Amino acid sequence: MNTGTAILWRLAVLLLCRRTLDFGMDDSCMMTVKDCRHRLPRFLAAISLAAAPLAAHAADTGGSKAAPEPYYDWQVEEYQIREPLGGLVGVPERGARIASDQHAGNCYACHVLPLDPDEFYGDLGPPLAGIASRQSVGMIRLHVVDQTRFNPETVMPGYYRRFEQLNRVAEKFQGHTYLTAQQIEDVVAWLATLHVEAGQ
Repeated sequence: MNTGTAILWRLAVLLLCRRTLDFGMDDSCMMTVKDCRHRLPRFLAAISLAAAPLAAHAADTGGSKAAPEPYYDWQVEEYQIREPLGGLVGVPERGARIASDQHAGNCYACHVLPLDPDEFYGDLGPPLAGIASRQSVGMIRLHVVDQTRFNPETVMPGYYRRFEQLNRVAEKFQGHTYLTAQQIEDVVAWLATLHVEAGQ
């Protein structure tokens, strides 16, 4: 377990303990960490969502404001973005890496992915295996671009949400989306390969 993971686990345990104390439970009904392990992924998911952007920002030591990527407008029809952003072509192999990278898509924070097992996956969102058999490519694209079009109360980041819909953005990152259009199309291309296998 690396240092960052250890810190997340300790913080999750502290949060659970604090919540237990806040409810005023006595010693006979205190829940142990072992008994509530099923709740840790939810705490870790929330922590990871907050920690990933901070870690990515810390890696930028230049202190300068990077030039924003071109923003490609998109249109929603019947809960789908039918056309690829900017006409870009996604590469599934890159999309899988972006989805599992905690400094990029960080999808493990809320979903089980059909990739190498990750002990600290979240369960706030549905498993992504077989998603291409359940939804069209255009619908998958809209989920990644702006999940609020499906659920206004979602905690999922708007990876390509329009700038005017973002709040309290640090000056250094104004004019930037969470992922670039090419990264969005890479992730969509990978998700579009995740069909339910025969016999399942």
